[in-house]
Amino acid sequence: MPWQRLLAHVSGIVNRDLLLRNEYLAAENRILRAQIKGRLQLKDSERKTLARIAKRLGRKALEELGAIVTPDTLLRWHRRLIAKKFDGTKNRRAGPGRRRTPEEIEKLIVRMAEENRSWGYDRIVGALSNLGYDVSDQTVGNVLKHNGIAPSPERRKGTTWKEFLKSHKTLIAATDFFTQEVWTARGLVTFYVLFFIDLTTRKVHFAGLTANPDEAWVKQIARNLTMTDWGFLLPFRYLLHDRDAKFCEAFREILKEAGVKPLALPARSPNLNAVAERFVRSIKEECLNKLILVGEQSLRLAIENYADHYHGERNHQGLNNALLAPAAEDRVGSTNGPICYRERLGGLLKYYYRKVG
Repeated sequence: MPWQRLLAHVSGIVNRDLLLRNEYLAAENRILRAQIKGRLQLKDSERKTLARIAKRLGRKALEELGAIVTPDTLLRWHRRLIAKKFDGTKNRRAGPGRRRTPEEIEKLIVRMAEENRSWGYDRIVGALSNLGYDVSDQTVGNVLKHNGIAPSPERRKGTTWKEFLKSHKTLIAATDFFTQEVWTARGLVTFYVLFFIDLTTRKVHFAGLTANPDEAWVKQIARNLTMTDWGFLLPFRYLLHDRDAKFCEAFREILKEAGVKPLALPARSPNLNAVAERFVRSIKEECLNKLILVGEQSLRLAIENYADHYHGERNHQGLNNALLAPAAEDRVGSTNGPICYRERLGGLLKYYYRKVG
């Protein structure tokens, strides 16, 4: 009948169109896959979509399409979807189980273990009971294990640098070199500046500067620092320094003879000499990097001015924004009198104070 022939004709056109579309998409897929380097990463939602369609197509059709993954992989994804649907996980109720240790108590357990390396589980339990917390030694052990902290026998085997520095802070000084480029008659010359710093008070002592820091020079510096009655290092028992070759064995021996033990820091560990490192950054950023220095004397003048500013006019965040050694006439904290300022190095360093009325 005419309508049947018309329907067959239309169906043939649609089928040819669908075949052409599929052929084009398959060709485009092969071209794109050829340009992709490495393994294609798919999201779970994308895997689910491909798995559902793959099941309906069947293995033969998938092999003809040249899918981005093998037919076996697509069908395996589908089997997992079915298994997940019927595993009942969503309908399960969690049992009561053991209550989680409150976060406040966990942090306190970790803090006590880190700050007291010799404390065992029972000792920590006792300390917690003093604060009104009732926990078991098993709970303490679980919390420490979860945070990667070893039991007391392992923790007490050695002393960390942090603990050593904290317990000996008042007896420790630190030292370091920094360099500065200076214009001279010979052109641009690198000068080495050696300084020492008290870790407690932050007081800095500039020991010297030279363009040739050889062994004879550092030995003389060591003698000056340990000289009877006025040597900067006399009140200290330890001196931190990095592994710079300029801190030679002769330099270290002179310090040892004077009762100061030099402690060479581990390699590539500037954080263990953080106070000295921070001072270098301060003098560079606040002073030296903003100057063009001509001659050794200009470098000495800049350092002397910065040292006076650093000790008497600069607030230190590490010491609650206090001044190290303010002059009495500056009347720090006073609210009476007109505000004036004192400048150094042509206004590069400024200090504001109240003038006596």
